[in-house]
Amino acid sequence: QVQLVESGGGLVQAGGSLRLSCAASGRTFNSYAMGWFRQAPGKEREFVASSRWSGGRIYYADSVKGRFTISRDNAKNTVYLQMNSLKPEDTAVYYCVADVAQPMIRPSYWGQGTQVTVSS
Repeated sequence: QVQLVESGGGLVQAGGSLRLSCAASGRTFNSYAMGWFRQAPGKEREFVASSRWSGGRIYYADSVKGRFTISRDNAKNTVYLQMNSLKPEDTAVYYCVADVAQPMIRPSYWGQGTQVTVSS
């Protein structure tokens, strides 16, 4: 059973930074892409960023390019999302996701989500 457990969300002022972590377990993820989606109140879930465990191309949503960075620690089976220059419109529940396909459209596996709130 695949498990994705997020941590690191919280409340931050606009312009600040947060780092989200996602610990993955339950299978071998070498052939998988890992990433992040988010859902703001009243909006649909949207793609944020993704990367393969094995390296290669990294994808970012246009809205976060230059501000967010996805990275991974293969030894720890952990994926990170470093979020800098946060804006109030980044407020959302952030979900860690995994899938064999990239770019991600409908990921197969989802974490429980972590809340990020950016105050103005």
